[in-house]
Amino acid sequence: MRRLTPVLALGALLLTALPAHAYDGPAHRDSYGTKAPYAPEQNPRTYQRPPAGYTPVLTENVSRHGSRTATGSEDGDLILALWDKAQEQGQLTRRGEEFGPRVRALLDAMAKVGHGNLSGRGKQELRDTAVRMEQRLPSLFKKMAADGEKIDVVSSGQGRAVDSGTVFTDALAEADPALKPLIGPARTDKDLLYFHKAAGGAAYRDYIAHDQRLASTLKSITDQPRTHRAAHSVLRGLFQEDFVERIADQVPAAQAVYDLYAIAPAMSEESPDGTGWGMERYISRSDATRFGYLGDTEDFYEKGPGFADSDITYKMAGVLLDDLFKQVEAKRAGTSGLGAELRFTHAEEIIPLAALMGLPGSTKPATPEQPYTYADNPWRGASVAPLGANIQWDVFEKDGRYLVRMLYNEKETPFKATCHPVSKGSKFYDLDELERCFGRA
Repeated sequence: MRRLTPVLALGALLLTALPAHAYDGPAHRDSYGTKAPYAPEQNPRTYQRPPAGYTPVLTENVSRHGSRTATGSEDGDLILALWDKAQEQGQLTRRGEEFGPRVRALLDAMAKVGHGNLSGRGKQELRDTAVRMEQRLPSLFKKMAADGEKIDVVSSGQGRAVDSGTVFTDALAEADPALKPLIGPARTDKDLLYFHKAAGGAAYRDYIAHDQRLASTLKSITDQPRTHRAAHSVLRGLFQEDFVERIADQVPAAQAVYDLYAIAPAMSEESPDGTGWGMERYISRSDATRFGYLGDTEDFYEKGPGFADSDITYKMAGVLLDDLFKQVEAKRAGTSGLGAELRFTHAEEIIPLAALMGLPGSTKPATPEQPYTYADNPWRGASVAPLGANIQWDVFEKDGRYLVRMLYNEKETPFKATCHPVSKGSKFYDLDELERCFGRA
């Protein structure tokens, strides 16, 4: 969620916040929001076969970078300053006593990897996804090697996205060494894969910075008694009541604890025993769910379906949807020498693209009468854009007819309801039908 200004001083008391915990399985996955580690959502053995006679001729993806470290140390710095003060005053709880050393170990591990960089888990997520792609389409990659069709690799230019492309293609080449000479030099396209910060995102950035409805909506949802109760609960698990009461603004401190909790699963391979950091000890499930909801709320209104009367949050993703179509259309036209188009980007691009395409979970905007809540909206950051999230199109051809099958986080996924598959229940769509459905015909 939007970082709240940590104005936390009462007397001589420095204000700070705390860490987070280790990933404890799918039952609690939503509480991690878009920091949830990646997991494929379908067993490849259950994928539908293409209609008789169709062979794969192209695959393309849009992938978020894999699991990473925190982009800075602010959360840890905040909570450790508070923790040090509480220790000096004898105001730590039993759990609080163990908390500080654990946070310092997590911060040291993230600093060693580098802030914002792929973690060991993130690299493995990408390797595994690449290998499953190669195994899903063996005849395509065999044809590519035989015909010399290239693999184009493009990223936002940000370090973790560039590294994601490298890890992914290295895994492809290791799975099938014949692919190595086909992998082109990685290139950067900020307009395509970092559009929220490029020229095409100017109106969007103005919306984020100045839209009063957005600001007031997020404030009204965040600044509720439930949030303040959850913040007090988080801090009371670490500090004695007297100390907690002297914290001028408890929400930013508790938010920092949650943020460390949320990033810890991405750092599981760097934990002392490789099984996690145990941060779930320091924030209850209900409190983690509350702060996870607040993070999802911000992402929903700032990047996702947003307000029902506006497309400002996702209209700019049209450049990316356009590129997905262009690659398939070039293959049909005989003007493409590619067998694979691989794109590596960020949540700020995946979330709007999902909303623009009407992917599952991203179809319901909010209204003044019905604001975003978990109770009445299916949008969840952990499902829409977890770390390593991906949208893939596999393209098949027979006698000049082209079919497209979409995978969303490796689950066969229908296109929006106004698009009609080749037969009832099929996950395959005629390219002409998709062009009609998305207004390209």
